[in-house]
Amino acid sequence: MHELLIKRSPKLNRESLISYAKELNLDVEKFIKAIDNNEGTDIIDRDLKLAKELDLYVTPAFYINGIKVLGSRDYDYLKNIILKELESVKKK
Repeated sequence: MHELLIKRSPKLNRESLISYAKELNLDVEKFIKAIDNNEGTDIIDRDLKLAKELDLYVTPAFYINGIKVLGSRDYDYLKNIILKELESVKKK
């Protein structure tokens, strides 16, 4: 579903979401019920709060052994961080 949402963005209104559910052969009745009941709101709110606490304001955003990496980075950049961290573990 996430790939379809990204491809079809910004069409994320109720009607569009239901058509995507049909396209993906989801249980449409269950999907509509989930939308209408705002199911998952608690999980989304929890994740948003955590992202704000961690100061994660861009995508992608992740941590490598406690090192925050924000934005799109090339292979060599990530490789250098990982190799440094592996070396520091070997020295301990």
